[in-house]
Amino acid sequence: MNTAASISPNAFLAIFWGGLTCGVLDISQAIVAWHFQVGAKPFRIFQSIAAGLLGRDAFQGGMKTALLGGTLHFLIAFTAAAVYYIASRKIAFLTEHAMISGMLYGELVWLFMNFVVIPLSATHRPSWNAASILTGPIGHLFLVGLPIALAIRRYS
Repeated sequence: MNTAASISPNAFLAIFWGGLTCGVLDISQAIVAWHFQVGAKPFRIFQSIAAGLLGRDAFQGGMKTALLGGTLHFLIAFTAAAVYYIASRKIAFLTEHAMISGMLYGELVWLFMNFVVIPLSATHRPSWNAASILTGPIGHLFLVGLPIALAIRRYS
């Protein structure tokens, strides 16, 4: 029986470092890209993540909604790492070919977020501009899927 208590320290490290690295890189590039595109501040970026749950009210919630957005962002990053880790236990290709697998996984995460999560959220679909392309299909290749795959390979 495989329960949370029976997960090896390597599984924890793989998911922890994959999720943390992905989360930090992804939010960093979002902050930079949206700052240059529309002058958005980091605080507002985090609130926009919380808007997925709260709708437009998130922008009136101050620090509480910014912290909620940060928490949600890293929850998603750690969940993406956990999903990749679990899949890698069944599909050896994911660790044997981590570079290509990670980049493909980053694109799958982006597709899932844009065509499942965001449409089901309380926010609207973002418009396509340079920042959304940089943080989306380009950024997810290198800053989401790749760090997750490399961390999983490293600690597997």
